[in-house]
Amino acid sequence: MITLTENAINAVSRFIAGSEKPTAGLRIEVTDGGCSGFQYGLRLDEQQSDEDTVIDCGAIKVLVDQTSLPMLDGMTVDFVDSLDGSGFKFTNPNAVKSCACGTSFSTSDNGAANKTCSS
Repeated sequence: MITLTENAINAVSRFIAGSEKPTAGLRIEVTDGGCSGFQYGLRLDEQQSDEDTVIDCGAIKVLVDQTSLPMLDGMTVDFVDSLDGSGFKFTNPNAVKSCACGTSFSTSDNGAANKTCSS
């Protein structure tokens, strides 16, 4: 299960309202990259795949591919708007190591040692 906070739902709703294309939902995925091995990807997706897991987060549907799902299970996505900047913040119980930017992580399955995640 993936959870979007109220702030994240409101932010995604604003992005959808400003989009000129139809939107099936918010796609959250994991790709190779970043300084810790994996990185989060977010985008408004026009189509839902038959292979996707669809998570109903109130006004927003979250679309997750089968490869990414195990690494995102239990994650909470928030949207922070502050003087330091704004953006999405990920709290992922599967991440055993994260970089300071908070968008790159590794899991114990890809060779990282278990330890407390840093933000």
